[in-house]
Amino acid sequence: MTLDEIRRKWVILLTIGMVVVLIFTIVTPSNISNLSSYPKPTKDYAEAAQRIERLRAQLPKAMNPICQTQFWSHDKKVGRVIVLIHGYTNCPEQFHELGKRFYSLGYNVLIAPLPHHGLADRMTKSHGLLKAEEMTAYADNVVDIAQGLGEEVIIMGFSAGGTITAWAAQNRSDIDLAVMISPVFGFQKIPTPLTATVMNIVSFLPDSFEWWNPKQQDHLPPTYTYPRYSLHALAQILRLGFATQAAVNRIGPRMQLVLNANDNAVNNALTRDITKNWQSQNANFTTYEFEAKLKLGHDLIDPNQPDAEVEIVYPRLIDMVNH
Repeated sequence: MTLDEIRRKWVILLTIGMVVVLIFTIVTPSNISNLSSYPKPTKDYAEAAQRIERLRAQLPKAMNPICQTQFWSHDKKVGRVIVLIHGYTNCPEQFHELGKRFYSLGYNVLIAPLPHHGLADRMTKSHGLLKAEEMTAYADNVVDIAQGLGEEVIIMGFSAGGTITAWAAQNRSDIDLAVMISPVFGFQKIPTPLTATVMNIVSFLPDSFEWWNPKQQDHLPPTYTYPRYSLHALAQILRLGFATQAAVNRIGPRMQLVLNANDNAVNNALTRDITKNWQSQNANFTTYEFEAKLKLGHDLIDPNQPDAEVEIVYPRLIDMVNH
C-alpha cells in the first residue's frame, strides 16, 4: 500500500468517525445531567409564609397584577397543601378557579408564576429566556415552601407545569402526590424518534417566536397569556422532560397521569411509553384519560379559554386528589 493510499484510508476513517460523532451528538439529548434537585424545605408555617413574601418581592415590577403569586391560606399548617403549576405562556390565573375550590375543601393553596411569565407586556420575548435549570429551581422552591404549609404535600401541574411536576416527583422524596396533566415530553408535530434531534438543533439555532394562533395573533384570549411561543423555550421544556426520563429508576411518590385524548399539542403516545417505566416500579401510579368525544382543547384547565369545560374537568381532578 502506497503512502497516498494510506493517507486516503485515514482521511476516510476520520471522516466516518466525525460523521458518527456528529450523528450521536445530534440524536442524544444534550446537557441533562446537571438538572439536579437541591432541597431546602421549610420547617414550619411561619418560614413558609416568609418565603412566599420573598417570592412576591422578587417578581418584576412589570407584572400583570392578575398574574401575581396566589396564596390562599387557613393561617396555619393544615392537613393538605396543594401547589398548582401553570403552563408555558400562561400564568397563575390559569389555576385560580380550581385553586379556590381546593381552598374551600380545607387545603392551603400556592400558585406561583413560572420564571419570565405573567408580564403585562404580552408581546415580551422574555419567556424565550426560560431554561430547564430555572424550572428545576422553581420546582424545588415551591416544594420547599409547601413543606411548611401542609402535612401532606400535593403538586399538580399542567402541560409544561406537568413536566415540572414529573421532574419533582422523580427528584423529591417529600412529595405525597404528584398529578401530571398533559405533561410535555414531546409534541405531536415532531415525530417521536426525532424529538431529541429537533431539540438539539433548535437549541443551537437563533431563537424564533411563533403565534399560537396565526389568525388571532396578539388578540388571542385570555388577555393575561402570551400569544406567541419561543422555540428555545419549548426546547428547554423538552430538555427537562429528558432529564426526568433519566430518573425513572427512582421510586417516586403516589403519581397520577391525566391525559386528554383530544389533545392536539402534546405527544400522548410518547408520554404513555415513558410512564410505563414509572408504572412498573411504582404501584401507586394511576392514569386517567378524558375521552376524545368530549372535544376538550389542549388547555383544559383555564376557565377563560373559549372552549373551556371546567365542570367536566375540575370535579374529576378534585376527586382524584381527594381519594
